[in-house]
Amino acid sequence: MAEVDVIIIGSGPGGGASAWALAKQGVRVLLLEVGPAYRPQHDYRLSRYQWEQSGFPHKLSPWGRQTYAPMQKLDKKWRDLRSWSRVNGRMNTGNHRQAWAYHHVQGLGGSTLHFSGEAHRLHPESMRMKSRFGVAADWPLDYAELEPYYQQAERVVGVAGPIKQGARWRSENFPLPAHGLGYASQKLQAGCEKLGLHWQANSLAILSAPYDDRPPCNYCSNCSRGCPRRDKGSVDVTFIAQALRTGKLTIRTGCRVMSLEAGPNDRVRGVHCREANGSEHFETAPVIIVACGAVETPRLLLRSESSHSPRGLANESGQVGRNFMETLFWTSSGLHPEALASYRGLPADGISWDFNAPDAIPSVVGGCRFSHATADADLLGPIHYAQRVVGGWGRNHKAAMRDSFGRVIAVGAIGESLPNVGSYIDLDPKAKDELGLPKARIHSHLDEGELKRLSFMAKTSRRILKASGVEELVEEYGSYDSFSATHVFGTCRMGNDAAASVVDRHGRSHRWKNLFVIDASIFPSSGGGESPSLTIEALAIRSADTIAGLLKRREL
Repeated sequence: MAEVDVIIIGSGPGGGASAWALAKQGVRVLLLEVGPAYRPQHDYRLSRYQWEQSGFPHKLSPWGRQTYAPMQKLDKKWRDLRSWSRVNGRMNTGNHRQAWAYHHVQGLGGSTLHFSGEAHRLHPESMRMKSRFGVAADWPLDYAELEPYYQQAERVVGVAGPIKQGARWRSENFPLPAHGLGYASQKLQAGCEKLGLHWQANSLAILSAPYDDRPPCNYCSNCSRGCPRRDKGSVDVTFIAQALRTGKLTIRTGCRVMSLEAGPNDRVRGVHCREANGSEHFETAPVIIVACGAVETPRLLLRSESSHSPRGLANESGQVGRNFMETLFWTSSGLHPEALASYRGLPADGISWDFNAPDAIPSVVGGCRFSHATADADLLGPIHYAQRVVGGWGRNHKAAMRDSFGRVIAVGAIGESLPNVGSYIDLDPKAKDELGLPKARIHSHLDEGELKRLSFMAKTSRRILKASGVEELVEEYGSYDSFSATHVFGTCRMGNDAAASVVDRHGRSHRWKNLFVIDASIFPSSGGGESPSLTIEALAIRSADTIAGLLKRREL
């Protein structure tokens, strides 16, 4: 194989955007991805009769890839936050939090293959949590420095959004106009207006008009099952597709990186790989980028211990795996008296940013957002209505189904997740994968502040539904009694202080000169509920500019 300048491990928003930003500057890139590539028109199943039952078509199962440490005991004080369904009762009948899932995809494009397309910039004040509120850590850069890179990411993806989004100032409009609100979301907008709250079109990596030889959305609402039309801006059809056109990108799917090898002079020599056919080899390049996400990135670094790095690679501060932040979420669903046809439209087409600022929730540090969540709750087809909304059997059940289908409307809330000593990633001392490598173990704890924020999210979701005309709740679930995370952050925190962080302001290891980490693991704070993919992409483009400059000057 021809020599390359940069090896990237992982092809999600960090790895994919890095590959694009480097390749377009003439840098030769090798992208290693453990999962397979997906063919949108062939692999996604929305045209098949079993679409509702199949979910996202995982080719390489993510389940069981991690383990979980025992979780905290549930307190009657917070019983109002227990997850429940009108048909099935409590979802967690035990007395402790349960591990449900770390939701992710192993495939070319990473978890953007099944994300709902939300494309958010961070609230500027969320980047100063330590200096303003004494929690988490400050970002070693500010919003103004990241803003032009947000622009680049939005243009590649084709983000559709409104003219303004509150504190998130912009130097140019979104590439595409915002999508209109669906009928169900218009009901939520009316409910918010009654409560004095704001509700607006969400910014989405979903095309509202033809763009980059891709068609506009057809509003089937099933983004999480994979988009066969390519109107959703997943990394494979945007950054990676454009990077391949440069001729500078080589991709190897089905390639598992087993470890990184540290060498002398504070440099990483290369990566040990295993192909799907079982062959093993060693790859070298002047620059190594790790972009495996906030669970698998620390796992790879921790298991890459050696005489040069006895505590794990880049772990001189002892912070690799620490400061883990998860998805703090709540969803309330209820039956509206009108026939809304709520199974169609866009996931999260409407959003409220009113409580997104770090000091927006009374007596709680850390913000949240509220959005239309019927699709995220997967109440889009009759089977889930029959299993979760409409009880009974026979003729009465059929009549109730006809009356109820399309009337469920849901509000979802995602909030700030602050780091604490009980939440971190380490290597499981007992559980190993099929290659004999230790699995990542997830430790998750919600402290009092998180639970207060979650309580506010639940109560406000119910208020919005009631004001929107919902007469009966049918299901509620959230983070209190279940670990169920899609957005995870913080385990390789970036910062200026090498003693308290893992990488610098460009994602470069404080010690290892040619090692970079570019994914959500470098976030010093999680933000107040923003979807992280756009911020990861912006950070990746910014770091790629730094790397390309260092290579050009032969400083790597």
